[in-house]
Amino acid sequence: MTPMYDVIVIGGGPVGNKAASLLSKDHDVLVIEEHDLPGRPVQCTGLVSDEVIGLSGVRPEILNKLYGANIIFPNGKSIRIRSKEHKAVLVDREELDVMMASKASDDGADHAYGVRAASHRIADGVVSVNTDKGEFSAPAIIGADGHNSKFAGTIYDNGPAEYVRGIQVDVRHRSDDQDMINIRLGSDLAPGFFSWEIPFGDLTRVGLCVSRSADPPSEYLKRLLKRTCLDNKEIVRKYSGRIPLGGRRRTYAERLLLVGDAACQVKPISGGGLQPAFRSCYAAAETMNEAFDEENFSETFLGAYEKRWKKDVGKELKRGYRLREMYLTMTDDELNKLYGIADKENIRNILEDGNIDHPSDLLPLILKNPSAAAHLTPMMIKALVRR
Repeated sequence: MTPMYDVIVIGGGPVGNKAASLLSKDHDVLVIEEHDLPGRPVQCTGLVSDEVIGLSGVRPEILNKLYGANIIFPNGKSIRIRSKEHKAVLVDREELDVMMASKASDDGADHAYGVRAASHRIADGVVSVNTDKGEFSAPAIIGADGHNSKFAGTIYDNGPAEYVRGIQVDVRHRSDDQDMINIRLGSDLAPGFFSWEIPFGDLTRVGLCVSRSADPPSEYLKRLLKRTCLDNKEIVRKYSGRIPLGGRRRTYAERLLLVGDAACQVKPISGGGLQPAFRSCYAAAETMNEAFDEENFSETFLGAYEKRWKKDVGKELKRGYRLREMYLTMTDDELNKLYGIADKENIRNILEDGNIDHPSDLLPLILKNPSAAAHLTPMMIKALVRR
């Protein structure tokens, strides 16, 4: 007999478990996860805001608090942006995932680990999820199965605007600047994105993302490690993955909602996805609860979900991607010109007040500076022309 639940969540990462925790208060929920254990593989820097920690509902160990960044331009010049209060914290992502899975279980969700979901079909008011361990059924499902989501792919023409590819390593090296991140720009090290060096005690997390059209990320990582004189240090751990950017055409269908990377709810400037995804889980739970109340799981009815999450975080994601499009048109020489803009006290003050979850809020403030506006406006026009 096919096991029957109220909601099946495909994907047991932090976003899937957040959705499961919210829905388990009123419904029987099953989380299907293809890996044998929660938290693996790790595909994230673990750098998050205090808001993300609050939204997670758990309290993972804080490995480090970061107060700002040294931004290093292609010509080697750098600016130091440091706030009086910490802007982000570094957590063990594996621990965060494990704790959130445990919380979802405590809230009433069941978990099926080592189960790979292959497809789904709708018949007689029920969604049947076909897996390598048999069929599971429910009136509705939530796709939280990551950037390569099979369930997002069931919606026509629903790919993300682009993918970036990332790689990072933890090296045995204690940085002298423990509360600052190094961010490097330029096509030599990270074409189409940026690199990072995040200290945490006796280790430093070094990584980068590149556009899909660039060479393999591993080649740039070798260059980055050599540039930072870390190429002779012990590599303790290595991570890699892809990040979808630019949104999907639709994040809902009949008896289906998408959340997290599956919905491309990712900040285009930083590649971070937990803050918009966690917030979107509340919209998903609210919409799903209404669907049960009305016994209506139609595509039209579930469309309320997309309106809700876009009202909450959609503006930031949209503006962020416009800034990314501008960034992609810029040459290294143009990036070097940004140093001249940023290396001014009033602009640094604006950057120091920034929020990592709302980076696009900074642009209107920067453009109030006549000199900054004079340099940035032509770049913005060029980006619009090339779109």
